Amino acid sequence: MLLPTNEKQFEFWKLRRGGSSNITIANLLGISRQAVSRALLVMDEKIETTLHDMAQANQIEIDKINAERGVLIGRSIPFNAAAIIFISEKHGIQVWYEHDGNCGSCQRYTECIELLWDYATELGIKIEKTADPTKMAEELFAKVKAIV
Repeated sequence: MLLPTNEKQFEFWKLRRGGSSNITIANLLGISRQAVSRALLVMDEKIETTLHDMAQANQIEIDKINAERGVLIGRSIPFNAAAIIFISEKHGIQVWYEHDGNCGSCQRYTECIELLWDYATELGIKIEKTADPTKMAEELFAKVKAIV
């Protein structure tokens, strides 16, 4: 299932994930609190279904899932490694596996750093500045696990 990130419901979900209450979202958009609540229930179901589908497609055994935050914590069966699936406003659905990367020689070095910074910002999580994406990921995902 593709996640409908261009729908108004996704906008409501992003606002709530950013800390806005249903009444704040309703007032901001000039709609009823009940309309926001209904839209968020639908969006949470879509997010949870998407996370479950991604876990199944990637053979990840689910430990925890939090649709409000858009995060699934689990373990990759084929890789025997911790895994996290998350929804990023900017980067879409991402699957990350715990590993010791050789980041200095990786072609995706800059992309990984940008994704980690963006995701931390979306969740309002502060992480240490470092040139090592593996260390950034370890810190970020430890903090994400704590809030899930």
